[in-house]
Amino acid sequence: MIYIGVIAGVVVVLLTVTIIKALTVKNEADFLVAGRKLPWWVLVSTLLCSWIGAGSLFAGAENATHIGFAALWQPAGGWVGLILIFTIAGRARRFAQYTVPDLLENRYNTAARVLGTVAIVIAYTMITSYQMKAGGDILHLIFPELDRARGMYMVAAFVIAFTAGAGMASVAYLDLVIGALVTAIVLYAFPVLLHGAGGWTAVRQALPASHFQILGPISFERALGLMIPTTLLLIGNQGMYQKFFSARSERDAKIAAGGWIASTLVLETVIIAIAVVGSARFHPEQAREMIPYTARHGLPTLAGALLLGGIFAKLISTANNYLFSPATNLIHDVYQRFIDPHASERRNLIVSRLVVVALGVYAVLQATRFESILSASLYAYTVYGAAVTPAVMAVFFWKRATTAGAVASIGLGTLVTVVWNLAGNPWGWDAIHPALAVSVASLVLVSLAGAPPPKKKWAPFFEPAMKGSV
Repeated sequence: MIYIGVIAGVVVVLLTVTIIKALTVKNEADFLVAGRKLPWWVLVSTLLCSWIGAGSLFAGAENATHIGFAALWQPAGGWVGLILIFTIAGRARRFAQYTVPDLLENRYNTAARVLGTVAIVIAYTMITSYQMKAGGDILHLIFPELDRARGMYMVAAFVIAFTAGAGMASVAYLDLVIGALVTAIVLYAFPVLLHGAGGWTAVRQALPASHFQILGPISFERALGLMIPTTLLLIGNQGMYQKFFSARSERDAKIAAGGWIASTLVLETVIIAIAVVGSARFHPEQAREMIPYTARHGLPTLAGALLLGGIFAKLISTANNYLFSPATNLIHDVYQRFIDPHASERRNLIVSRLVVVALGVYAVLQATRFESILSASLYAYTVYGAAVTPAVMAVFFWKRATTAGAVASIGLGTLVTVVWNLAGNPWGWDAIHPALAVSVASLVLVSLAGAPPPKKKWAPFFEPAMKGSV
């Protein structure tokens, strides 16, 4: 009964905050960027929660079950990306728009905005879909009579309703509570599980020696195939930029980036360690369920229930974030830009919520077409990372990048990723290698072949802020 009580409590809290925050949403800025009023300590929590979802708790655990600590190559990509993010967080807040395609159009042109929007919708609905699938796994573990598919549909319905409710405000403040709960219980769970497994000596004896090596059983090329997509997704991540746009000042954005680095490094390392220790004792039906299964069977009842409840809440939060982002794109970058530029605030809010529902249904359909969350996550990371990230990084780091170069980079990066995956990864290469190579090469070569862009295109992203700006 305690598991049922914890999940019910999570749902009640989520609903309560959503209803309260929904009543405060009056205009587009409230819905999309929380009125640009978020302090740094709220930003740290929402950045952490939106980043650590099923990709870490399920895909990371699935990988750690098979290859041990070599699974850290995937989150390590995020740590590399975070170092770059720290250097541009303040400038991102200074720009203070709504979406990544805003950056692309202001720096390049309308075509870059539209192509960026297409890539974001493809990648983010896939990320949303495996949060829903993972949520169904959680419900199945707690209620064995409920099959995974029905659990997934229930989670999807809740996520869609939750996301359409209050927008960024509900996301940020729920993440504050969820982040604190999951961080505390994960740090508590690891030593308890290690003790239950008989200590490190027993864990090492129960698992192959390769589980404790830097590369484990994988090649260096495969390690890069895990690391690079994660780096690229993080440094170009629209949800992250949207949160920096929501900060109350440049200072808050920079402090939040530093806090995000520290908290992610600790939490993702402990998550992989829990999966490795759990794999020495347990063998769930699905490898991706290692962490929730270990929580259910390896921890004291209350702690296990809290960890499962926290994971469930994190999945809801991450699904909310990644469903919210492409909905923002379609309403702000397509509907308002090309369909109804003079729509009233009320109509924009209504259309925003309808778009959330439509994208949520599309994400559910995607979730029915795959089993491995690890494979789905790498595909989504590659679509976004190869297509959007090079052009976004050029906004902040390369004055010479041209409109033609950016358009070629985004279009070809998306095309190569999709075609390569449809072809089944020829020659055993992960899609990230050809897709990133083509994307970066086209950005550089096409840019250098044309005339340099005028200063007015790049100056807002390089020149220092005026005194008194926030």
